[in-house]
Amino acid sequence: MRRISFATVGDNCIDRYLPLGQAAVGGNAVNVAVQLVLEGESCAYFGAVGRDEAGAWTREALGGQGVGLAHLREIAAPTAYTEIDIDAEGERFIAFEEFGATALYRPSADDISAMAALDHIHIGWLQEAGKLRAALAGSQVSLSQDIAVNPDAMGVDVAFDSVGASDSAARAALGRLQASGCRVAVVTCGAMGSLAWDGGEIVTTGIRALAQVVDTTGAGDTFIAGFLVAWRQGRVLADCLAAGRDAAARTCAHVGGFPQTLRALK
Repeated sequence: MRRISFATVGDNCIDRYLPLGQAAVGGNAVNVAVQLVLEGESCAYFGAVGRDEAGAWTREALGGQGVGLAHLREIAAPTAYTEIDIDAEGERFIAFEEFGATALYRPSADDISAMAALDHIHIGWLQEAGKLRAALAGSQVSLSQDIAVNPDAMGVDVAFDSVGASDSAARAALGRLQASGCRVAVVTCGAMGSLAWDGGEIVTTGIRALAQVVDTTGAGDTFIAGFLVAWRQGRVLADCLAAGRDAAARTCAHVGGFPQTLRALK
């Protein structure tokens, strides 16, 4: 089977795990890119980092995983970072975000031309994502977007959202995605599993049971990667959900959105 040519566009950050005193490279577009490569596909990353130690670390981590970096830009701004803490119930939450270089990134004409020649583009957090979708309209490339990090998903082929373990919230989120005009709508629902629609009946699946959950950071991004590979392979919707579910379970077994060596916070 021919390898699918993917790219992800948008956010990268350093995830700073405050209770652990450690940090990892992350961000929706970055995590999805690495997981697509781990699924055996080719993936390029389009985004920006700062000319700082964190930016060099991000480049090193992505390159070490085999992600294409020809379109990774370095600009005069700090590399983005996210501070992750734990609440009284033991749940992780985002305590602070500095968007830095990520907020300043805009794809160039050359970037857009390169994207248009690929099979599929996944858009993470990106300022002016609508302009990118418009620029790619009419090309061969299919598009997906995670509205949990970038709410406007009009005109994409596959739209993802994430809610808590609530059937009513999941169905409402699915309805909003359907109304956006996407071809495929997918909602992940935490411990309840996930559901999807592609014009026919709504399909659901549960979660993959694990003996121990180390960290759920990036599990949703990994779900996206697993789902997209199966979808681009032409598999039925139930198989796409199962592929996303199984991929996400693997990510819950380690800290961060993909396997990497953590660094101490400075």
